[in-house]
Amino acid sequence: MSHPLIELQNVTRQYTPEIPSGVKNVSVAVRKGGVTAIIGESGSGKSTLLKLIYGLLAPDEGDLLYEGAHIKGPHEKLIPGHDAMKMVSQDFSLNIYAKAYDNIAALLPNTDVPAKQQRTLEVMELLRIDHLRNKRAVDLSGGEQQRVAIARAVITRPEVILLDEPFSQVDAILKSQLRADIKSLSAQLGITIIMVTHDPADALSMADELWILKDGRLLESGAPKQLYYHPQNSYTARLLAGSNILNQKQAASVGIDTHSAEISIRPDQVVLGDDTSSENLFTVRQQLFKGFYYELLLENSMCRLRAISLNEITVGAPVSIIINGYTEYN
Repeated sequence: MSHPLIELQNVTRQYTPEIPSGVKNVSVAVRKGGVTAIIGESGSGKSTLLKLIYGLLAPDEGDLLYEGAHIKGPHEKLIPGHDAMKMVSQDFSLNIYAKAYDNIAALLPNTDVPAKQQRTLEVMELLRIDHLRNKRAVDLSGGEQQRVAIARAVITRPEVILLDEPFSQVDAILKSQLRADIKSLSAQLGITIIMVTHDPADALSMADELWILKDGRLLESGAPKQLYYHPQNSYTARLLAGSNILNQKQAASVGIDTHSAEISIRPDQVVLGDDTSSENLFTVRQQLFKGFYYELLLENSMCRLRAISLNEITVGAPVSIIINGYTEYN
């Protein structure tokens, strides 16, 4: 019987018993290949989970398996970390006064120097940093250092790469390219990638599988489209889609009769109209220009709604709305 590549079985790791921290009773599996994104707010346990998978931390309870075998913790290995994995931390761990090329090539032995040079340049070209080969790491931008750190991880052909907030030091212009390059790494080299992020745009655009963490607990996991369009809890709806979360009374004020404790409505499910005689009348309280669309904050006597519009609308103007879909939660 085949095993998942990585499996977490009821894993708990707490830093202090008095204050909620770490992760609690997490059970989930990673299949071979593709990109898995762990997403949640700050303090949700994302980085702790990544360190547990790599073997830098040991669980208080439960077990972690790699191809069915126990992943050894730091108390079981002289040098912590799983041999089939490489981890890229937020500090990059580069020799800042060495050249980019030397930072990467240093991970390979000198038994075959021409092959070492070829392999290093191939990886640098794959990550679009071959033109930086003679620049010192200290002279590189944060985004360039990030690419060098990823190249260092890739050069030894690991089966799994763990990325802790890989886009934290990358500006918006370069972020989309780095997303595509990381996705390409997984496809071209057959590497399984597990990454931590707090940005839903990163997770939705890159991942084949999402894990949603809140207060150390795994709320749900699944494909990005499934969790975006059919979230099983309101936290996921708010995190991934910026959904409006309404209770029963608030739902009634927008024309929804429900017996559920709360509902979620994505901003794109709020359809605007100009029928000022409508019962569902809201006032535009705020309008934010987002390029090809506007993000609106609407308000009535019971609730506020985030909505989107392709057209500019005067702040203070009344608008009617129609709710084009919602998800219920008991």
